[in-house]
Amino acid sequence: MLTKILSAAHFGLKTIPVEVEVNIASKGFPGFNIIGLPSKAVEEARERVKTALVNSNIKFPEAKITVNLAPADIPKEGSNYDLPIAVGILNALEVVALPEEKSYFFGELSLDGTLRHTKGVFLLAISAKENKIKNLFVPTDSANEAAVIKSLNVYPVTSLNDLVMHLNSTKVIAKTKYVEAQDLLEEAPVEFDFSEIIGQESAKRALEIACAGGHNLFMQGPPGAGKTMLARAIPGILPPLSEDESLEVTKIYSLTGNIPPGGSLIRVRPFRVCHHTVSKIGLVGGGSDPHPGEISLAHNGVLFLDEFPEFPRSTLEALRQPLEDGIVSIARAAGSVKFPANFMLVAAANPCPCGYLGDPRRECRCSPRQIMNYQNRLSGPLMDRIDIHLNVPTVDVEKLAAMSKVKTTAEKSASIRERVIKAREIQLKRFSKDGIYNNASMKNKHIKKYCEMADDAQLLLKQAVNNYSLSARTYFRLIKVSRTIADIAGDAKITSSHIAESLQYRIRTQNKFF
Repeated sequence: MLTKILSAAHFGLKTIPVEVEVNIASKGFPGFNIIGLPSKAVEEARERVKTALVNSNIKFPEAKITVNLAPADIPKEGSNYDLPIAVGILNALEVVALPEEKSYFFGELSLDGTLRHTKGVFLLAISAKENKIKNLFVPTDSANEAAVIKSLNVYPVTSLNDLVMHLNSTKVIAKTKYVEAQDLLEEAPVEFDFSEIIGQESAKRALEIACAGGHNLFMQGPPGAGKTMLARAIPGILPPLSEDESLEVTKIYSLTGNIPPGGSLIRVRPFRVCHHTVSKIGLVGGGSDPHPGEISLAHNGVLFLDEFPEFPRSTLEALRQPLEDGIVSIARAAGSVKFPANFMLVAAANPCPCGYLGDPRRECRCSPRQIMNYQNRLSGPLMDRIDIHLNVPTVDVEKLAAMSKVKTTAEKSASIRERVIKAREIQLKRFSKDGIYNNASMKNKHIKKYCEMADDAQLLLKQAVNNYSLSARTYFRLIKVSRTIADIAGDAKITSSHIAESLQYRIRTQNKFF
């Protein structure tokens, strides 16, 4: 007997409906074959399904079983085909009846017949809505991922026995209740408050601008100056995720299995930290079965790279295209995929191998060649894609001692965050019809439309470009940063003071070290 069950395959962030065809033939030698370009994990479904059925007190047929995963020209990966294969066998044996409405079956089976948490359920729910499929049968631990998609019947399946009783109307599985995405969003946990950081007022201002506009930022200074602490304080001033941003991030986390059992939407803006030993594939994404890297996991959030020059140069150079376009394209023999990678890069570095070049209190021990080789690890094209360049000097010891004796009056992260949120709200309203969320994502057409400058501001910018031989890319990035500074101030037009402040974050570091 032949039966057909609907499931799905994920290729990048694209979900393709898969028809699981199960045929049980009474003639021929007993066997169990899976065809349709299955991966090793899919082929192993034979043993999982057979053992799960036996341990669920369901007699496994001694017959020739053929399972075809159609369309057959698309590679099938993962363990999510266990459930549809099992349901197909049960239906072919007339143990269960299939629902009248179109239904997706998706999930990995344990050997005892229970279902395990399976990645990709959120993408499955989106595909179900697009293809007008009403019912989803997924593992209980994964059902919350689909609960935020409206107009779907999401059935959390605990075991094969429960599913058999539900399909036979013996004991109905209660549907997972729909949850408004906005109700799930929450504040990010904060490791450091800005009020705890002594001094570094210029750096705090630069971080505020970067977070308000989503601009890439590079910090340079001697060891112990506070670069890492400043970066770790960033989550405390980031604006909350909007509903659309949260849905975009959740797609990536669902695909990679980064949503824990029982989890749902990604509720806080991502803040990813990478060690300098990370591989190029780990950072950018790739592999034989293309998967997202850290830059995609940081989508709509922050990627912090400490000890920036210590990363392999080839790895850093791979960031150039994603920093420019906001997406990463990965081409393989099986096809090409694109992952979103619209992240805010925060990088920190020492000025030289010993770290004390330019420090007024400690002498640099590095030779000119060592300094040159160290700084040449960061290429000009890469640094040109970073909007804000910042020097972080050592805090004076007298200031440290004085601050430890008296109660600090430094501004708290909460008040800085209020300004950042107001600036982002202006940008969300401005770009409501453009499909972008912040000033850093503007293309040239957006700059022309939204970045009106006063005459003296235009003149100052032209003079700076000519005097310091700035590139065309730097010219437009200066305008973006100036637009953010104007948004923080609540000004509709970019003035010379906004241009002047944005210039100080490009010229001084560029001339002194890089």
